[in-house]
Amino acid sequence: MFTIFTLFAIFVACLGLLGLASFAVEQRAKEIGIRKVLGASVHGLVLMFLGDFARWVAMANLIAWPAAYYIMSQWLRNFAYRTEIGFWPFVFSALVMLGITGLTVSYHTIKSATARPIDSIRYE
Repeated sequence: MFTIFTLFAIFVACLGLLGLASFAVEQRAKEIGIRKVLGASVHGLVLMFLGDFARWVAMANLIAWPAAYYIMSQWLRNFAYRTEIGFWPFVFSALVMLGITGLTVSYHTIKSATARPIDSIRYE
C-alpha cells in the first residue's frame, strides 16, 4: 500500500515538475531565441536552465532532510529492534530527484533551443 501511494506521489510530483519546466521554457522562449541568434549552443542553454532548477532542488532537499530525519527517527524509536538512519538514503533520494529534474528540463530546453529562433522573436 505504501509503495503504491509513494509511486503515485512521485508521479504527481513529476507532473508538476514537467509543467513548471514547460512554463519556464515558454516564458523565456524569446530569451532562448536571442541567445541562439547571438551564438549560444544548445548545450549552454540546457546547462543554464539545469542550473536554475538544480538550485531549487538542492534548496528543497536542504529544507526536507532535517524534517525527514526527525520524523523517521521518532518513528523508528517505537520498534523493538532499533536501527539508525544512515546518510545514504538522503543522498540517493537527492540524486534521483536531480536526475528526474535534469531529464525533464533538458527535454523542454532542447526542444525549445532546436526550434528556429526567428519563430520566437518574430514580433519584437
